[in-house]
Amino acid sequence: MSVIVGRSRVATKYGIVAASQPLAARAGVQILERGGNAVDAAIATNAVMGLVEPQSNGIGGDLFAIVYEAKIGTLHGLNACGWAPAGLTPALLKSRGLTQMPQFGIHTVTVPGAVSGWEALRAKLGSLPMADLLAPAIFYADEGFPVSDVIAAHWASLADKVAAEFNAAQTYLPNGRAPRPGELFTNHDLARSLRLIAAHGASGFYEGPTADAILTISKEKSGTMTAADLREFQPEWVEPISTTYRGWTVYELPPNTQGIAALMMLNVMEQFPLGEYGFHSARALHVMIEAKKLAYADMLRYVGDTRFGEPPVAAMLDKAHARQRARRIGAGDAARDVQPSVFDGLTTSAGQDTIYLSVIDRDGNIVSLIQSIYEGFGTAIVPPGTGFALHNRGALFTLDQAHPNALAPRKRPLHTIIPGFMQRGDTHIGFGIMGGFNQAQAHAQFVANIVDYGMDIQQALEAGRFTKGTFGGADVNVEALVPESVRDELTALGHDVTTVPPRTGTFGHGQAVMSDGSGVHFGASEPRHDGAAIPEAPKIM
Repeated sequence: MSVIVGRSRVATKYGIVAASQPLAARAGVQILERGGNAVDAAIATNAVMGLVEPQSNGIGGDLFAIVYEAKIGTLHGLNACGWAPAGLTPALLKSRGLTQMPQFGIHTVTVPGAVSGWEALRAKLGSLPMADLLAPAIFYADEGFPVSDVIAAHWASLADKVAAEFNAAQTYLPNGRAPRPGELFTNHDLARSLRLIAAHGASGFYEGPTADAILTISKEKSGTMTAADLREFQPEWVEPISTTYRGWTVYELPPNTQGIAALMMLNVMEQFPLGEYGFHSARALHVMIEAKKLAYADMLRYVGDTRFGEPPVAAMLDKAHARQRARRIGAGDAARDVQPSVFDGLTTSAGQDTIYLSVIDRDGNIVSLIQSIYEGFGTAIVPPGTGFALHNRGALFTLDQAHPNALAPRKRPLHTIIPGFMQRGDTHIGFGIMGGFNQAQAHAQFVANIVDYGMDIQQALEAGRFTKGTFGGADVNVEALVPESVRDELTALGHDVTTVPPRTGTFGHGQAVMSDGSGVHFGASEPRHDGAAIPEAPKIM
């Protein structure tokens, strides 16, 4: 098994926080050490992440979470994805000369759901006041923190985008440039925004000065956001969807997320003996890549906001359907045009900047949480005096009114960000790997690494991956950690292989935590980013 492992798992009897920036993970651990639980620690970690990795997440974006409540063995799903403003319609965009959904700009701004997600998590499952949870982020925002290496490089690559927006440049380009690795960065405006949330909860964001600032910038840029759009938004508790994979149960959140594509991939992959084929064998990778194409074709065709129409989830996850789709995978050629399935009663029609974190506490509760402003710095539109950028998540809508993901007032778009969870017996794993439409295919590869190849959670994250960011053709990016001979075999099978150097952001990056029923907890954070899995310290004094 050719797995190059740069790190070992973290193991402890107590809690662990795994995040893509160590200061954020440590902030969550501080909350655990003060008696908080996994939910409390996840909120604190996410709040710091919005400061220290601002191009990828923050209170201007959305949030999803799966929470495992160990005492009663229950999974909770949270969809804190905001809706489109009531005034944002295809007709309005057409009147402004737009014939397709824009990628950036004020018309891609949907209501940011993250803060409502924090409040929902804390109210239902948390134990500490919001002021305690946001204290580390407020401290770092006011006192400054040294920017970490991978984040600094990503930040610098987006400098031109940020410079084009005055408020963003004032916030994120001190001295007219992006901060360098190790350089201190402060964000006093964000500290003020967080203090309002600490004092007033979600209403400190969706009403009052922060809401006023969002509405001001929206009006300046001819947007349609109203006070009612912000004030009336509520997150939704949802039932995770699942499938079985060789004796494990794997969970994702239901539509409007792409999570169903990971489960559909696994259902197709289960039809082939990947373990016998061998890790990083051309046969196994060929099956996975083709399964990706099949699953994504269905996901893109049928997934939208369930409040505007129910996608055929049961039919999409049916094992018989997976067997039928698996028969489309040829042993000797890569498909270049995969059509979606046709289910009874339905007809067919024609970003990758995110953070993922996972937490396990001393009692075995697990939070799998993902949060994003979509593409780098989102829209780069910063409401005046707030210290955060608004996301461009609305870019994922389509203007094709026959499609389930068509833009409509108060509708939520198809969403790329997905937290994952898997279990078998007493073993429970919270995991996630970010990266736009990389995510579902990366989730399926992580699960296969655990189930088919016997890896631990650190090995499963570090193993070389493939990713196919497009939805047609035979192109695929393959990490150089996959042997050259295997990449050559994939090319011979008809795949248009692009080899990408190891440890880049192309394949996303993730974290995982695990309990196995022994009382020992494990954490992992992969070396494609700055992250760490940090254990809680016991009280010794």
